Amino acid sequence: MPHLHMSGEVKSGCAWGGDRLGFVLVTALNDLVRPDRYPRSSRYDPSWVLNLDMGPNPLWLLEDLARDLDLRPGMRILDLGSGKGATSVFLAREYGARVVAADLWIAPEDAAAVFADAGVGDQVEAVRAEAHALPFEEESFDAIVSVDAFEYFGTADNYLPYLVRFLRPGGQLAMATPAMTREARELGAIPPHIKDVVGWEAMAWHTAEWWRFQWAITELVEVTSARLQQDAWQDWLLWVQACAEHQPDGQSANQPVIDMLTTDGGEFLSFALVTARKN
Repeated sequence: MPHLHMSGEVKSGCAWGGDRLGFVLVTALNDLVRPDRYPRSSRYDPSWVLNLDMGPNPLWLLEDLARDLDLRPGMRILDLGSGKGATSVFLAREYGARVVAADLWIAPEDAAAVFADAGVGDQVEAVRAEAHALPFEEESFDAIVSVDAFEYFGTADNYLPYLVRFLRPGGQLAMATPAMTREARELGAIPPHIKDVVGWEAMAWHTAEWWRFQWAITELVEVTSARLQQDAWQDWLLWVQACAEHQPDGQSANQPVIDMLTTDGGEFLSFALVTARKN
């Protein structure tokens, strides 16, 4: 199961005594333990979270997002775009939820192994699902949560009306997604340092206010919060620096993103945290 540690120091088997690279690795991992700001997330071994990497800072994003939600034990929650399962484990362990972990790219048996190892196999069900063809009954969830995934499937005008069908009346919807501080349409172009790394995909990185309007205009939900995460680009940078040190070929894979974030310095790049209740 994912190791819990109550101090701010990471005890990782990835470090090598006296070796400078090992020291850098432990330092990078320690940067992902911030009990002052993310007390729940800081109880999880960051090497475990990094091994399940499919997007930056999933537990930090989810813990921050959950501050705008009312999550209670026994709730049935859809974790949409759950990846390798870190967020589903967090929802089950931290909030006592019954979770359906839905992802298109991760085999359910692989995700189920993560859940069993984390001790939440009886609380989390792994399902392979495409976000536009969800295999669930209508009004079957108390909440739908999506972290590091909504930008891939949720920007179309007709997606929210489709998705809220699966929420019970009064059910909660929440997502955390890469964002821009200003719309690319307003800027007239994707800033070059972002375009060089992610290309046209940055067109889906909307502002928090864009998301607020996109959801509220349907009158199907009441938007309860739409904000940019505080210092999101710095959190993101800490994550990719740790990935660069922790993962095989991590330096070459993550250096372009490190350069993008460093160049940006928070001018354009952020994360949007948006929550709503079904009317």
